[in-house]
Amino acid sequence: MSTILFTINEGVGVITLHRPDKLNSFNREMSLALQDTLDECADNPAIRAVYITGAGKGFSAGQDLSEIVGASALSMKQILSEHFNPIVERIRQLPKPVVAAVNGVAAGAGANIALCCDIVVAAQSASFIQAFSKIGLIPDSGGTFFLPRLIGWQKASALSMLGDKIQATEAEQMGMIYKVIPDEGFGSATLQLATTLAQMPTRGLALTKQALNQSFANNYSQQLELEDKLQQEAGDTDDYREGVNAFIEKRPPVFKGK
Repeated sequence: MSTILFTINEGVGVITLHRPDKLNSFNREMSLALQDTLDECADNPAIRAVYITGAGKGFSAGQDLSEIVGASALSMKQILSEHFNPIVERIRQLPKPVVAAVNGVAAGAGANIALCCDIVVAAQSASFIQAFSKIGLIPDSGGTFFLPRLIGWQKASALSMLGDKIQATEAEQMGMIYKVIPDEGFGSATLQLATTLAQMPTRGLALTKQALNQSFANNYSQQLELEDKLQQEAGDTDDYREGVNAFIEKRPPVFKGK
């Protein structure tokens, strides 16, 4: 059984984490397969947005703990440097918008891989858990980086240490995610969001993502300088010219991602 399902639908690379019997917890096979699939999404010009969800009842329960016990146990260094960190790096550097559609529980690394995506939407019944403290670990997969930036120091500190289960509605209220969507019709509604992104000016969205990435480290003046540089790049795209012409001609734009 393939641990990652992948299709292309109307310009969207649809990635489904596929270990439903294990709540889509990550083993080595699934981690490496996800990396390969993200590379394919980056390299394929027909893909203009990426959509990640989980099969069955969960998004992902994080690391499959059966891989860290026994004679053939993976080390923490392997799990982070070979599995999770490359996944997070690929998502953040992918020059296309990435939507995480959290259809159920997102725990541990599963939660933080979702939270590193560009737009995170969750089903009404979904939940998020920084489960690491329950087994004596720290939040990884970018958790200590993204979480305080999303919800503030105090909330991030408490959730990381206490491991509280946060329901989707509360996650939206605290700014952890973009939006909660009813369970009924969740898949079609969230896929439509990704399809909308795939029809937008892809290069401009990629430059927006680059600017947001660098804003974490830049000071005010550096960010203004970066915006100047990236806006010039955006203004030299075919999609920019199409957008302006469509506005003047009072018609819907037809963007091609160039």
